[in-house]
Amino acid sequence: MEIESVRCECCGLMEECTRDYISEVKSNFDNKWLCGLCSEAVRDEVSRRKMTTVDEAVRAHVSFCGKFKDNPAVLVADGMRQMLRRRSGDLTSSASKKFGRSNSTKLY
Repeated sequence: MEIESVRCECCGLMEECTRDYISEVKSNFDNKWLCGLCSEAVRDEVSRRKMTTVDEAVRAHVSFCGKFKDNPAVLVADGMRQMLRRRSGDLTSSASKKFGRSNSTKLY
């Protein structure tokens, strides 16, 4: 299974994917590769009938992504990372409370 780096046509996010996955995504979006976030946005546009073709929806989403100084996909990924870090901290403190340990307790 060969892995390739591929860049999203809309937001520019780079991902490493198999050739089969890249081909599958491109076949759904007029031979354009889209990251998961952008592909969902384009599908949503097409399903709501705002855009009559996939190509129109892709062009509209490329325009939308271009309006942001920061890449929207990266902003979402950063938000998820922060959420997971907070949740991880909550789990650590919950475990300490459950077992009667404080964060400063040392185990010997």
